[in-house]
Amino acid sequence: MAEDLLEKGAIIQRDKETYAVAPHIPGGLITDFNLLRRIADVAEKYQAQCLKLTSAARLAVIGLRLEDLDQFWQELGLTPGAAIGLCVRSIKICPGTTYCRLGVQDSLGVGLRLDKKYHGMPLPYKFKIGVSGCPNNCSEASIKDLGLVGAAKGWRVLAGGLASGINPRLADVIATNLNDDEALALAARVLDWFEKAGKKRRLGKIIDEIGLARFKEELGLPGD
Repeated sequence: MAEDLLEKGAIIQRDKETYAVAPHIPGGLITDFNLLRRIADVAEKYQAQCLKLTSAARLAVIGLRLEDLDQFWQELGLTPGAAIGLCVRSIKICPGTTYCRLGVQDSLGVGLRLDKKYHGMPLPYKFKIGVSGCPNNCSEASIKDLGLVGAAKGWRVLAGGLASGINPRLADVIATNLNDDEALALAARVLDWFEKAGKKRRLGKIIDEIGLARFKEELGLPGD
């Protein structure tokens, strides 16, 4: 039976014959418009069924044949996005102060630093990150394992959110009013803690098991 191909970033489709792939485009940000043309041209050449804009700000190419996958990636010149596997998956980033009139924190700058350091990082279970430049929270940080939400006085950091499954969970606020470097340092501690915990479930489920107070204590954060 056909299965997902982790090394090729390929997800088997409903027909059990073709695959979907999602090239890694950090933050979903494209400034070289020729990249869009190249994606369209290569997808058309290998007879993809469609291109799909995903909720994780990815551009998925759907309906590729197994025998075309290697050549598709070679001609596209991009690496697969971490859309499957036990790792840091999508890092969803809003336009922030770079483009949005409502942005109060540099979500693109901080989010791209997180993407460069952590995207695809192997972990005991899948892990999603969202970075929003204002309290409107367009990157849905409150349903990510780790979320940063910009406010006037700095970053609010959230942990333990998830949207999937029959019991979705909103993330807990674990710190407020952090500058960029402080928020990034806390993100590193959360990821290190999750890796060392070694449990095959989402961060929010682990927090529910041990309690938020203990989680914050083990991160070296003050209690409520």
